[in-house]
Amino acid sequence: MQWMDDPPALVLLHGFTNSGASWAPVISGLRERYRALAPDIRGHASAGNARPVTLEAVIEDVAALTDGPFALAGYSQGGRIALHVALAHPERVSRLVLIGASPGLADADERERRRLADARLAAEIEGQTIEAFAVRWARTPVLADLPAALVAGAHADRLRSTPEGLAAALRGLGTGSLPSLWERLGELRMPVRLIVGERDAKFTALAHEMARRIPQSHVTVVPDAGHAVHLERPDAVVEELLAVAPLQSSSGHSSRS
Repeated sequence: MQWMDDPPALVLLHGFTNSGASWAPVISGLRERYRALAPDIRGHASAGNARPVTLEAVIEDVAALTDGPFALAGYSQGGRIALHVALAHPERVSRLVLIGASPGLADADERERRRLADARLAAEIEGQTIEAFAVRWARTPVLADLPAALVAGAHADRLRSTPEGLAAALRGLGTGSLPSLWERLGELRMPVRLIVGERDAKFTALAHEMARRIPQSHVTVVPDAGHAVHLERPDAVVEELLAVAPLQSSSGHSSRS
């Protein structure tokens, strides 16, 4: 298959504490198949001072990146935001790729407890240097098994941000602050690929549960990878982004992406 002279746009949304630069290994593998756009989300890196840091503002930031339809991919927090974008602008998002992502917390009480915990963490972040928090965040259980060869690069990427910016991002875009999308997954009509690492048991289970609710969905479990599949196995993410084979849905139907 060959693209037209103007390749389709692909928006890539990074995770909490990361930046658009974290997608560099994936973008290099895409070559000219996509026009890749990897913005810094509000509160992060070059957008660290952008305010307000709200879901509504970030959705509009993404929608304004390009005219017309676009493919959309997101990792972790960026994946959760990507889900909100796809539901807010279904006519714009041609396909959706989610890496280590969830639709949020379905239980309201659990969501409120998480919001309060995130608020406490945000206050702690503001009292630390970015270097100290970057080290602390790297020890988060879901991230702690990142291969040693990638640790320095991930740390350097986190240093692009400021404590104040990350605190604002956690308050405005954290899991406790965003509404659950579990009951809206059935509204997604574009093809959806859910990518998880085989060492990431929690998000592998979430991906399979999401796939049961999304009409056109496919789960890919990437061998020898943890939560940050796009860092550990960018080749596998590139393969998924370039895939043109039919997507098998949870209901047994298929659709060509």
